[in-house]
Amino acid sequence: MATASRALSPRGSASDSTRLRVAAAASELGYTPNPAARALATRTGTRIAVVVGGHTAHVLNDPYVARVTAATASVAASREVGVSLHWLPLHDPAELGRLTESRDVGGIILVNPTEPALATVPRSARGRVAAIGIGSRIVPSFDVDNATGTTNVLEHLLVTGRRRIAMITGPAWLPCTRRALTAYQRATEAAGTPPRLIPGDFTATRGHHAATEILTRWPDTDAIFALGDLSALGALDALRTSGVNVPGDIAIAGFDDLPYATLSHPPLTTTTNPIESITTAAATTLLDRQTAPPLTLHPSTLIVRATT
Repeated sequence: MATASRALSPRGSASDSTRLRVAAAASELGYTPNPAARALATRTGTRIAVVVGGHTAHVLNDPYVARVTAATASVAASREVGVSLHWLPLHDPAELGRLTESRDVGGIILVNPTEPALATVPRSARGRVAAIGIGSRIVPSFDVDNATGTTNVLEHLLVTGRRRIAMITGPAWLPCTRRALTAYQRATEAAGTPPRLIPGDFTATRGHHAATEILTRWPDTDAIFALGDLSALGALDALRTSGVNVPGDIAIAGFDDLPYATLSHPPLTTTTNPIESITTAAATTLLDRQTAPPLTLHPSTLIVRATT
């Protein structure tokens, strides 16, 4: 059995005559390698797990997660492994550590990583876990450069004459959003304009309520930047319902460049989040057992449309 295994492997040690005889036998029997059995035997795992942190399992319905999962599946298919999707409860980050012990998991892509979750990853899992967001000394991270992306949006709004710019933030528990928040604060400080911050959670519903709160607290606001297109689209709906002209009275910009951004009325100004490229880099690193730097940032490109 060991000889046959070596002969069928491109990297196995076997003589040419043995390879020919084993190949002929395999052809006669109609034999093809079983990816699952091979993965278990080599301890490379039969699947790559996409693990998403959030308060509830509803986070798995986010369009962002769908894009991460699809991109992971594309990479995994070429390696003949599967993909599974998991919710990581914020109240039980240790679930991530338990998942790393599963023998059939070849790699884990952690979405929405937090410090408590990263702390549960054992040293023995080094090289088998990658994060989209913040990382740790054991877990390399891959993410969009949301600081530069935010700066580009703010500079565009300022150049077009906006001076009273409110920001709908991301969830306070998500550390990777802090870079964007810092960039917003620096841009408004440099422009001599006071920051106007409203907490968000990347949903259209929260974006709608946040825009209403902005109109109430700061009626002279002339621009809204939402850290997430769904929040921006919710804000756009709230402004239209209130009779506010966009972009005449208030400009709106988002982050992500979701397909919905081109379908809104008017089409949404945003900045890109190359999720597919980010995920592909993370999945390839895991499945090919590559060494990655602690942090890999992918650029974000400003897309100017009719809301600014």
